Amino acid sequence: MLVKKCTSYVEERLHRLQLALKDLEQDLSNETKSSAGDKYETSREMINIEINKLQNQIQGFKKLKEILTLVEHRKSSTSIQLGSVVKTNQANYFIAIPVGEITTEKEKFYGIGLNSPIGQLLLGKKVGEEFNFQQKQYIIKEVL
Repeated sequence: MLVKKCTSYVEERLHRLQLALKDLEQDLSNETKSSAGDKYETSREMINIEINKLQNQIQGFKKLKEILTLVEHRKSSTSIQLGSVVKTNQANYFIAIPVGEITTEKEKFYGIGLNSPIGQLLLGKKVGEEFNFQQKQYIIKEVL
């Protein structure tokens, strides 16, 4: 369920980015050289900069998709790792990709990356262990 929600999040954003990229590429091909050469070059360069930004964002979301593939094929473990669902006395976490709040029928989770500050604190811990984050004490209640 959590992987599906994260996958939908990534795919929806990838789709929007690809549509925006297509629009910009269309704008670039429609750009015609005018008598004001500098204006033409500046306009084309601005479009190219935006295309590069979108391409970088698309690559980032494709990497997130790869991480989700790893999460789907991970082996179960009692210690926290990529793909773990962690329930604490403060909040519930899904260690996968940074998607923010994920709501299921019964509970709320925070999708976080392994490299996030709290992800780093959770890594390798087991049920019953404690840690402090932002002046709060966390107790790990469950690791799935």
